[in-house]
Amino acid sequence: MRKNINKKFYMVSKDILPEAILKTAMTKEILARGEVITVNEAVEKVGLSRSAFYKYRDGIFPFYEVSKEKIITVSFILDHKPGVLSNILDKVAYMKGNVLTINQGIPLQNIANTTLSIDTKEVVSDIEELINKLQRIEGVKKVEIVGQS
Repeated sequence: MRKNINKKFYMVSKDILPEAILKTAMTKEILARGEVITVNEAVEKVGLSRSAFYKYRDGIFPFYEVSKEKIITVSFILDHKPGVLSNILDKVAYMKGNVLTINQGIPLQNIANTTLSIDTKEVVSDIEELINKLQRIEGVKKVEIVGQS
């Protein structure tokens, strides 16, 4: 695959990806975890041809891999209760994220829309884990990554 500085990337749900691309991602994960040593072993394990793996391998990455060391913008829908935003900020700090901006609208019907920009360079795990932990905070109704740079 040629290097192209003008590549465009899209964030899509894995539900709509073709099976060969999903299996390529699984193959890369198996290799990265060290479950197998060779590409042959990995593609056999997931049921993918070597040619398909080599065709797609440079074009598919786990979300956390492409978002690491980036600034992500996260949108929240929160209950309008004391401490919810504070708990989010505490969790981001605990995971070594750096909050750059906070934008919160006036709560309507006890729901607040909030957006955070977070520098993920120092995050101690992958971004998916950070988002999952934020989703589990009491009072958080919805968490969605809406952008990255």
